[in-house]
Amino acid sequence: MFRLFGLDRLIRLVIRKTMMLWVRTQVMPHDWRSLGIDPNKPICYVLQSRLLSNVLVLESEAMNLGMPRPLASMRQHGLREKHSILCLTRGEQPNPLIKPRHQHSPRLQSLIEAVKADSTLDVQLVPVTILWGRSPDKESSLLKVLFADSWATPSALKQFITVLVQGRTTMLRVNAPISLRHLCDEGQNSELTLRKVSRVLRVHFRRQRTAVIGPDLSHRRTLFNEIINSAPVQASIDREVSERGVTREVAESRARIYCNEIAADYSFPVVNALKSFLTWMWTRLYNGVEVHHFDTVEKHTADHEVIYVPCHRSHIDYLLLAYVIFTRGYTTPHIAAGANLNMPIVGGILRRSGAFFLRRTFRDNFLYGTVFHEYLHQIMSRGFPIKYFVEGGRSRTGRLLNAKLGMVNMTLRSYLRDHKRPLVFLPAYIGYEKLMEGGTYIGELQGKPKQKENLFALAMSVRKLQKVFGRVHLSFGTPIYLNDVLDANMPGWRDNPNAAESPEFVTTSKAIGDAITTQINASAVVNPVNLLSLVLLSTPKHAIDEEQLAEQLELNKALLQAVPYHDKIVITEMTGSEMVAYGEELKILQRRKHPLGDLLYLQEEEAVLMTYFRNNTLHLFALPSLLAILLLQNNHASMEQLLKMVRSIYPFLRSELFLIWQDDELPAIVAKTLAAMAEQNLVQRTQDDTWVVPGSNTADYARLHILSRALRQTLVRYHMTVTVLNQRGSDKLTQQQLEELCHLLAQRLSFVREFSAPEFFDKALFKNFLDTLKGLGYLCVSDDKRLVFDERLSSLANDALQMLPSGIRQAVLQVTLITDEEVASALLALEQSKERKKAKAA
Repeated sequence: MFRLFGLDRLIRLVIRKTMMLWVRTQVMPHDWRSLGIDPNKPICYVLQSRLLSNVLVLESEAMNLGMPRPLASMRQHGLREKHSILCLTRGEQPNPLIKPRHQHSPRLQSLIEAVKADSTLDVQLVPVTILWGRSPDKESSLLKVLFADSWATPSALKQFITVLVQGRTTMLRVNAPISLRHLCDEGQNSELTLRKVSRVLRVHFRRQRTAVIGPDLSHRRTLFNEIINSAPVQASIDREVSERGVTREVAESRARIYCNEIAADYSFPVVNALKSFLTWMWTRLYNGVEVHHFDTVEKHTADHEVIYVPCHRSHIDYLLLAYVIFTRGYTTPHIAAGANLNMPIVGGILRRSGAFFLRRTFRDNFLYGTVFHEYLHQIMSRGFPIKYFVEGGRSRTGRLLNAKLGMVNMTLRSYLRDHKRPLVFLPAYIGYEKLMEGGTYIGELQGKPKQKENLFALAMSVRKLQKVFGRVHLSFGTPIYLNDVLDANMPGWRDNPNAAESPEFVTTSKAIGDAITTQINASAVVNPVNLLSLVLLSTPKHAIDEEQLAEQLELNKALLQAVPYHDKIVITEMTGSEMVAYGEELKILQRRKHPLGDLLYLQEEEAVLMTYFRNNTLHLFALPSLLAILLLQNNHASMEQLLKMVRSIYPFLRSELFLIWQDDELPAIVAKTLAAMAEQNLVQRTQDDTWVVPGSNTADYARLHILSRALRQTLVRYHMTVTVLNQRGSDKLTQQQLEELCHLLAQRLSFVREFSAPEFFDKALFKNFLDTLKGLGYLCVSDDKRLVFDERLSSLANDALQMLPSGIRQAVLQVTLITDEEVASALLALEQSKERKKAKAA
């Protein structure tokens, strides 16, 4: 009757207008044209369930976006459909008096028959996912079961209440169109095609719902019971009983305590509240959060178990990535957090936002280790995305740290145990323009004890909300597919039940760690502060003429653009002069007026902090800077000579900076880099294929000199380490003693020369260099753990001498000429200092 008089349209209009006064919808994407929808072909929207609220929301948002209306008719191209929308299932609950819910859509059947009848016709099926509140079911919360979007089709009453309760947090995702012609062109009859298309659409909606609201959550106690009853944990409980001499009840009680200590307690209201708080905080603290390559996330969330592996710069990292993922319509990952963050109040908030906690080490507590591994396996097998920092801790120097393989090993073991769903690691680069913890980091590198996280320190950091910390950049790198890594390193792993115990396991784990760190650096974002720090720290007294600074910034940017390090690298669009102005706006640069042109400089404390931001992207300038050093030291060199010198030092740079090029790629990349430098007049190529530097009294020579200084401290550190080894002799020092000695000598050298950056004497960098020397066969370890070497190390030392100016070489020689007695005394003093610190801590 309503339809007869057209009242149905009026009723729908009134309901839609009334409902949209309350409902607030987040539409993704904002520009539907980016999905590849062809406006000249018929469009039919597809919803999973026939709910009036969903249809009306889609109608309203389609009109706002300028898209065809779903309630408009499909009368073009010979079609005779009343509306441009179809639903896979009915909205009602199952009932003997109504048709089955999963009966195929009559409209879909009609469209398939029309496409089969007309070979020129194609219909674009556009799936649309609408979620109200996005909170998964949880048995412990009746409100969530009643009023949140879930896996079950709601009744009309429940959906009405859901609109009232969750209408302000509605998400509508328009997906790329599916060609009905493509699905019909396989020679099948209409009935088989109808089943196939329905199945494709059902799988699509299931994957979308999993990606956005996450898998169905079980009660936390149920999860604990499954962990405790698992075979690995039961075996560890038996071992605890036999080795610790406790009853089985005590051992099981300990396991449950560990579960409670570790496990997240995800709460959607807490996550939603944090979203509002973080939105306010990003606005107050930063000038914005820029996200790059998020399409990498969108392509993998539905079909893969996702492990997010970002670099770790700041405590803000814990919140940033999860915030970005959540606000873009996907479920937040479970986050592995250090037990030191499980503080009163704060720990509870983090736990309810998806954090699970792990101790720094549990080597001697096998029961804890088994419980943690089983918990990780359970959440992975349930399909939850996970995030952990592969570096293990925050970088204090701005350089990416070597991968700590503990979490990677556990992930790999879990996947080998159950690999029904493919797993992908998604590396992510996080870059800041200022750091809240900057002063603390510098203090720790200068020898101050690491500050323990506590509630008071967190409260005190609120004062910093009055400051401006520039922009934050988050960039997703190239995915690492675990199946591909396993196929390359562990052939036959699918059919080997003991693959986790095979000798190739360690090699595979290391390959994963290396791939993650390399791809994090390959997705770096070069912001203005990175470039400003690179230039100013390469100048005497960290001061430079304003015009010269702008030119050098443009030069560095041009080199990156001419020889792209990787297609994921993002470079600031600012010009040199705009970067200078931005540096002053952030109060990084200081200006001194002068009649011949203003000078810009860094204050001493700021200069030390700026080394952090230089190190974020130092790997991008490693090769240009190295070539500049070699040419300035020799004035001219052939391509063969340059390649020989580059190859002698490249393995150490690659290990320290996680560079992407293999050895066989060096000739091509060196040639491209030299050509780019020649384009900027930094070098010249003679007729006999010799590369020469400009005249020493030219501006181009000065620019080349500034470029060369980016890598100078790294080469000085290498040279000093090899020099100390040669001076002390083979089979004299252990690696730990040499690391300590080099650390002390580097501190002294930093006072003699302009090497005030704290990372210059960072012990971790000396350890990495020595490990690389051992890996290349220059060093080996004797039975009593002393370093042994032969004449090849002396040859390496001589090569290093050719790369540094005579003044620096003399300074290194002067600092390292110390007697055996002085060495023994210094090492003894260090050992005593460590013992005192241990006693104080105990």
